[in-house]
Amino acid sequence: MHNHGYDPLDPNGNITVKWDIMVWHDHESYDATVSIFNFQLFRHVEKPGWRLSWAWKRKEVIWNMVGAEATEQGNCSKFKGRVQLPHCCKRKPVIIDYLPGTPFNMQSPNCCKGGVLSSMTQDPTKYGSSFQLNVGLDPSDNTTDLIIPANFSLGLPGYTCGEPRNVPPSRFSSDHGRRWTQALMTWNVTCSYSQFRASTAPTCCVSLSAFYNETIVPCPQCSCGCQGEPGEKCIKYSLLFSYRATTLSFSFRVSLNRFVPFSKFYRPGESPTVLQLPHSEEAVPPLVMCSRHMCPIRVHWHVKVSYREYWRVKITVTNLNFVKNYTQWNLVVQHPNLRSIEQIFSFNYKPLNQYGTINDTGMFWGIQYYNDMLLQSGENGNVQTEMLLHKDSGIFTFREGWAFPRKISFNGEQCVMPPPDEYPRLPNGSSSQTITRHCRIFVLLLLLRVIF
Repeated sequence: MHNHGYDPLDPNGNITVKWDIMVWHDHESYDATVSIFNFQLFRHVEKPGWRLSWAWKRKEVIWNMVGAEATEQGNCSKFKGRVQLPHCCKRKPVIIDYLPGTPFNMQSPNCCKGGVLSSMTQDPTKYGSSFQLNVGLDPSDNTTDLIIPANFSLGLPGYTCGEPRNVPPSRFSSDHGRRWTQALMTWNVTCSYSQFRASTAPTCCVSLSAFYNETIVPCPQCSCGCQGEPGEKCIKYSLLFSYRATTLSFSFRVSLNRFVPFSKFYRPGESPTVLQLPHSEEAVPPLVMCSRHMCPIRVHWHVKVSYREYWRVKITVTNLNFVKNYTQWNLVVQHPNLRSIEQIFSFNYKPLNQYGTINDTGMFWGIQYYNDMLLQSGENGNVQTEMLLHKDSGIFTFREGWAFPRKISFNGEQCVMPPPDEYPRLPNGSSSQTITRHCRIFVLLLLLRVIF
């Protein structure tokens, strides 16, 4: 399914790069606006952001850029003697977005987000980014045809970009929509995502529990990796306390702005503690807490209470990765009773109706400035919500694991579920009606005890 870049919950999702030719300067150069749009429902681009690259087909150079910059200038020696050298002479330039707070004279419309793109669902106002560039052409090339560059890449794990295709010119509104202008020419490049290409191992797992069974079903063993395997590193929980106790003693010789090798403080073979966390903008591999599943993210689904007409579920997302905060995180859950949600606490929610009247999939994400960031592992390294669902007659039951989700994904990555035969089961001879009746009796006894 994911091997071919297709997600059945977001079949039309993609990231599109649009290359608009705005001005043609007499076959010597042209001005272009390059835009990146994230047309995915729930998958977004986090820090360190996109790194757009392509390969010129001739001897083009980038004279100027606004709203973004090339990571390297390259060899511009053939332009010696010029008052100003080109911004980039690389045959395969790599372009990165400016950070927020960039001086106004270096900005272009919809720029300067650090390469971060929101999903279409979470924030439709921040799903796009753009920049402007002036492309210089080779004067010795007598052809009048414009040749678009090839081999586009977003520089993001899991994304593969197709070839540019010519599309109708983009149109732009001005004067409050009373006038429309358009580009001279427009090309689109479509980039699709594959979880298999992004990582051969999953990145999250699901554990389960219910009020009617004392069993807590953990994440399947080795869901994301196995302790002891080559390349697998983790931190033992028991050593976290030693970090808190020794932080002050190391504070004078440890810089909090750089990563200090664990070997400085521990003997060979001894598990490291979280003495230093990298703070650079570069992507870093996960460093997780030692566990049977070895996943950076664990999602726990708990069937909490059964009422007469409703039932209540608690969802907890725990960050076990010690080197990453997850910004704009989201969950996508598939369960047949999501069509009858009565109330959501602490999270935002939106149903994802992809197949007509079928409404069994929904997206959860944090409330801005409250819990939209999932912090690094620790006391506050989790977010929680509860939801109240109506018991739909004809389909609701606690039997055969029906109350548990069919599928869960975190940030668009499908999580490993426990096998169905391990789900918490009802006690022998029990039924959903019996459980509800017992709950009512228990509440009544508590009230009587308080009164008398």
